[in-house]
Amino acid sequence: MYETVIGLEVHAQLKTKTKAFCGCLIEFAAPANSRSCPVCLGFPGSLPVLNEKVLGLGMRTALALNCTVQKFTKFDRKNYFYPDLPKNYQISQYDLPLALGGFLEIEVQQVKKRIAIRRVHLEEDAGKLIHEEDASLVDYNRAGVPLLEIVSEPEIYSPLEAYEYLTALKAILRYLEVCDCDMEKGSLRCDANISLRKQGTKTLGTKAELKNMNSFKAVRDALSYEIKRQKEVLEAGDAVLQQTRLWDALTFKTYPMRSKEEAMDYRYFPEPDLPPFVLSGKEITTIQEGLPELPSALKQRLISQYELSSYDAAVLTNEKALANFFEACAGLYPKAKAICNWIIGPLNYELNSRNTSIAALNLQPESLVSLIKLIEGQRVSNLAAKDILTQMLNTGKSADELMKENDLAQVSDTQVLDELIGKIIADNPKSVGSYNSGKANALMFLVGQAMRLSKGKANPKLVQEMLKKKIEHIFGSFKEGNP
Repeated sequence: MYETVIGLEVHAQLKTKTKAFCGCLIEFAAPANSRSCPVCLGFPGSLPVLNEKVLGLGMRTALALNCTVQKFTKFDRKNYFYPDLPKNYQISQYDLPLALGGFLEIEVQQVKKRIAIRRVHLEEDAGKLIHEEDASLVDYNRAGVPLLEIVSEPEIYSPLEAYEYLTALKAILRYLEVCDCDMEKGSLRCDANISLRKQGTKTLGTKAELKNMNSFKAVRDALSYEIKRQKEVLEAGDAVLQQTRLWDALTFKTYPMRSKEEAMDYRYFPEPDLPPFVLSGKEITTIQEGLPELPSALKQRLISQYELSSYDAAVLTNEKALANFFEACAGLYPKAKAICNWIIGPLNYELNSRNTSIAALNLQPESLVSLIKLIEGQRVSNLAAKDILTQMLNTGKSADELMKENDLAQVSDTQVLDELIGKIIADNPKSVGSYNSGKANALMFLVGQAMRLSKGKANPKLVQEMLKKKIEHIFGSFKEGNP
């Protein structure tokens, strides 16, 4: 039996207007090589100057991940020769990184686990290669963009744990507003180191480094494939080669990119053009005190304060803006569970179908609360309310306006409903008989038919009660011998 051991290296592009060591603007999809200068291209005589905001965002993240920020830190030159690295070295951090020794708590199948973080350090990004049929081109717009690298200890033991770790880390980065975490744009990237070892042993096996994964699902799938591949190699009596492997999302396989018989020698040495940085305890404390409420703490507070389930609170806290929207609604109307149900149900459906966020939707908490009040006051049915929500988002009109304009007010008049129920019973004798025989689902079918015929306007609770009484009366009359 083999045990899987995984370590993750996450690179997060920091949300700054300009690059790490020069004044070039950061703009995704800008014309190729239009956002570069002598500093980020490494021209002789050009000197880097650290963007102060980069240091602040790095410290903010490190403290949120329970790391110890080093009071003395420096930058180093990491030497390697790739066409997308214009200086032929990368400004990074080696022996004196920004922060050390943190942790991140995750929850896997309702079991909490703490994953240790080895280090958090700052560096600059490389450019981007664009491969064409007969040539490879280089766009240096990304060269010099600030990166924060977060390196976990090899304490992740399954693809699911890796997925949950990345999900939790992404949520923290977004709550801190240090990275937009858009993997499609490359602002959040992950490399995974994976090896197998015999259960009960402490020595790590030979690892493979996985690259080219553009989603957390891809990370999970690539790791799952690599476990299977390495296990087959070991069971055949062969040795796993130390390699960098690429994930192919079309074939669901990893392929070797290059072999690494020994660790790469990057010939680190201190960056001579940047001084060491001395951080005071006061600076660190100020940033620590300015941290926002993080996802795990917010989740526990929502459970405690609003009596939500763990699942509901997890969905709400997945996005900070969604949690804020919920709390704004809850401050206007005391029925937290009803608000939660509408946010994670119909509203979340609208967000997904429109491929947008709650911030971009331009829906005010007062507007959703007014709709929920119509439902709770039995003035509109749930079915009609979903239509009203869609129209509210499309037109900007209020729930009350749309209810009146579209004649969606819920019908609770017993005389009107009695006529509707009589038709439903006459048209569906088999379902009526099934319900009388004890099949409860048949009643819900009949209620559904009433809602369909009334175009969602009938009061479903009243329809259900009246159907029960009507059917009981009909079959009670038959038992007494009445026609």
